[in-house]
Amino acid sequence: MCGIVGYIGNKNTKEILLEGLKELEYRGYDSAGIAVLQGENFESFKAVGKLVNLEEKTKNFVTQNFAVGIGHTRWATHGKPTELNAHPHLGESSYVVHNGIIENYAELKKELMREGVTFLSQTDTEVIVHQFEKNLKTHATPFEAFSQTIKELKGAYAILLVTKSKSDSIFFAKHGSPMIIGKNSENEKYFASSDTPLIGHCSDVNYFEDGDFGYVNLSEIVIVDKEGSKKQPHFSKLSTNKLSAQKDGFRFFMEKEIYEQSVVIADTLMGRLSESAVLFDELDTSLFNGINEIKLCACGTSYHSALSASYLFERYAKIKTSVEVASEFRYRQPIMTKDTLFVVISQSGETADTLETLKMAKEAGLKTLVICNVDNSSMVRLADASILTRAGIEKGVASTKAFATQVTVFWMLTLFVAKLKNSLASGEIARQIALLREIPSSVKVTDSMHEKIKRLSKRYLHGHGFFFIGRDIFYPLALEGALKLKEISYLHAEGYPSGEMKHGPIALADPELFTIALLPQYLLYEKAKSNVEELSARDSTICVISAIEFDKADDFIQISACRDYMLEFFEMMVVVQLLSLEISIRLGNDVDMPRNLAKSVTVE
Repeated sequence: MCGIVGYIGNKNTKEILLEGLKELEYRGYDSAGIAVLQGENFESFKAVGKLVNLEEKTKNFVTQNFAVGIGHTRWATHGKPTELNAHPHLGESSYVVHNGIIENYAELKKELMREGVTFLSQTDTEVIVHQFEKNLKTHATPFEAFSQTIKELKGAYAILLVTKSKSDSIFFAKHGSPMIIGKNSENEKYFASSDTPLIGHCSDVNYFEDGDFGYVNLSEIVIVDKEGSKKQPHFSKLSTNKLSAQKDGFRFFMEKEIYEQSVVIADTLMGRLSESAVLFDELDTSLFNGINEIKLCACGTSYHSALSASYLFERYAKIKTSVEVASEFRYRQPIMTKDTLFVVISQSGETADTLETLKMAKEAGLKTLVICNVDNSSMVRLADASILTRAGIEKGVASTKAFATQVTVFWMLTLFVAKLKNSLASGEIARQIALLREIPSSVKVTDSMHEKIKRLSKRYLHGHGFFFIGRDIFYPLALEGALKLKEISYLHAEGYPSGEMKHGPIALADPELFTIALLPQYLLYEKAKSNVEELSARDSTICVISAIEFDKADDFIQISACRDYMLEFFEMMVVVQLLSLEISIRLGNDVDMPRNLAKSVTVE
């Protein structure tokens, strides 16, 4: 959600900034802008909508020789998506870009306006640049003025600021929102809110910690921590592989990522399975000492993977497990006991609500674990332990392979804990490990299945809504299927436990209500089947996904004859993903960047 880039060097600054912002489009945005400082001359451009609009505005602007530049993609929080509200924001002689929320902006703005400052935007961000310029009048150096400004801000932020008073530098601050700096052999410096804009430009990156602020120019990188002490950057090597960020002939990144699930799940399993045990070298078994409960906390798709995991932990590891929506958990004054392992799940490792719950658990003295896709993310650095899902870059806003790899990790983790607790016979653990090895083939998309779903999708473009229904672990999958359809098609959809239909929702049943029924052969088939029959008897339009043909279905999508319900889970997962994809494409939507949504939700 929102993206930041910055550059110091002698190349075409405009092109570097625009290229970096393109790599951040997947995060979601509604406007964009750049500001470039060459000597004493500022140039700034803003545009509402897609980056192509900003490119058009800047087509006659060329940067030559040394310059400093900052860029931003904005997802509206304070103020509508307009050019005035787009970043960068201007003071008298400075520009700023910012991710996050300044919680005390109203108080600061009121004081600045009393002192005669005129505001052009409705945003919280604009107070940063005006507060900096106010401090610049009373402090000896621009850095002292910037330091004072950071002390006066409350909230979450990643900030880049450029000013004529120090025209060779970029000032930065990071607290609660991601920010990294990269360098290369040409001594150029790059800023970004994730790795992707830096790939191909930088060899090494430094991940800033919360509270870090400072300034960077060609000759120095000055970092001050939250205690006010100078610190040295800690650079690590940056991947040079950009192949996964390309569509490779697919219509959308989401489609490519659905097809990639077979490969990334194989990566997730790699080196973690023996014949008789799950191997997590990254985990110390002492993490589970004295643990009597597991609490899983996440948002959105990650919440659905956590809900899926709760069935497996209690069924196989025989350990009490609860699941929490992070945005609710952090405000309800929860009781947290030290015999609980607190597990957070996030694709990015930066999800604001989930990150805050992790901090709460740490403060309460709980042991913590993060299931995440991004190494060096805020959650990975904060938690006691982490398991990386290895899903690779996921550009589609609607998550697919991140969900698949999260559930895979959780299935492995339940067997890992089951072995520690002796709650599952060794033969059964070995059987399930063999099943885990079959997941990559279970999620491979066949041409015949995709073509059938593509043809079938044209019948599901109207009506007054969808019910996705399933029992047991297929209920979280029903929730995820409904979320996928909502996210990219903008059609109303709900996920329900099959047995709950008669407790109210069945009142909606009619031919214009579409029911997507998940009927696994090896888990409560007859019970789930009777629930579908109740809907069919009331004239609901039924689409059944199952290995066993269902004569009362209006449409039937057949999966393979799997030998376990978990393999059925993964194959049905692919079906609901493809169905949502094809419905959205037929409706003419932008599948990868659905309206109002952002990939990485770094504000609450």
